[in-house]
Amino acid sequence: MPDALSLLKTRRSSRIVDLKDPGPSPADLDTILAIAARVPDHGKLVPWRFIVIEGDGRARAGEAVAAAYSAGNPQAEPRRIEEERGRFLRAPVVVAVVSRAAPHGKIPEWEQVMSSAACCQNMLLAAAALGYGATWISEWPATDADARAALGLEPHERITGFVYLGSVDQALEDRPRPALSDIVTRF
Repeated sequence: MPDALSLLKTRRSSRIVDLKDPGPSPADLDTILAIAARVPDHGKLVPWRFIVIEGDGRARAGEAVAAAYSAGNPQAEPRRIEEERGRFLRAPVVVAVVSRAAPHGKIPEWEQVMSSAACCQNMLLAAAALGYGATWISEWPATDADARAALGLEPHERITGFVYLGSVDQALEDRPRPALSDIVTRF
């Protein structure tokens, strides 16, 4: 396991096409989810939850999303519907991070949403620490009410992101990072 600073300095998102079997073992997935839940959470509201899409559930989730897409796009080509059916088959495990942010007397909703985003980031870090590839994306099902309902979300819930998890067999190339002088100001 890499030391924390090395991990933080080198963490990189994988491309979905590079995520292969095996995915995280049940124990590793539990570790990833437990670490994902260790985020700042003002008021201990737990304004998020996780939907694990794995095994046969990947095809069922793809069918649900394809049906929602087809209903909303009756002129869609069959090829596109097939792509939606395969959406969650692109990686061994997909975790939908669901924001349950809601009005609160003291804690703004935007803080609750940021807490769910921190879950996604912790998931990426935990996966990297365990040697798995991971990427966090949203795509159209995150913003479509019918797709969210098809995945079992309540009307007030939103998808912060889908975290795709799997093994990678090639080194990840880093991308250019901004120079600190370009992004840091001091007051």
